[in-house]
Amino acid sequence: MIRAVVFDVGECLVDESREYGTWADWLGVPQHTFSAVFGAVIARGMDYREAFQVFQPGFDLTEERRKREEAGQAERFGEDDVYPDVRPALKALREDGLWLGLAGNQTVSAGRILRELDFPVDMVATSDDWGVSKPDLGFFEHVIDAAPYAAEEILYVGDRLDNDIRPAAESGMATALIRRGPWGVIQEHDPAADEIATLRISSLTELPKWIAALNESGPDGR
Repeated sequence: MIRAVVFDVGECLVDESREYGTWADWLGVPQHTFSAVFGAVIARGMDYREAFQVFQPGFDLTEERRKREEAGQAERFGEDDVYPDVRPALKALREDGLWLGLAGNQTVSAGRILRELDFPVDMVATSDDWGVSKPDLGFFEHVIDAAPYAAEEILYVGDRLDNDIRPAAESGMATALIRRGPWGVIQEHDPAADEIATLRISSLTELPKWIAALNESGPDGR
């Protein structure tokens, strides 16, 4: 039985297009150029932070975030950046009696913004809160510890096969891979996606029916 659903944040709940654009502006490069390089880095299976190195060798993401804060240009997202299917899906899942959480590779400041958005969830946690980032299995151990259910009763939802789905599955959780954002599109045809992901979805509003079907037939009934 799936009794809890935990969501990744970036490109699962929040459209990060605006934030990518602000990084391009910070680096002083055209936004379309930054997007092209970013996509190429992802397509080659590299760490997304390598995209910054192309424009500024030695780029330190943590340090540059600090500089942006000092310059009054700290990362910022709001309701307008939340994907339109998020709140309806959370509402439906809550009505179905599921425990809900948000947990992604985010900063402490991003965690504050998420809490201000007041999603109908039981937990909001970030990698900075826990001191460990995906895809480290330690991150998913924290997810399991935070939820009041066993690993096999938790569904982790994410847009990345490498960062979200594979390590969550290795930790014993069921998984849902959503197709959106750069990773979701680029990794869509990876043969491993069908082998690893419990579910593959295009919208979060598909989750209630899929979870109901899983709970009726078991994880092998997909």
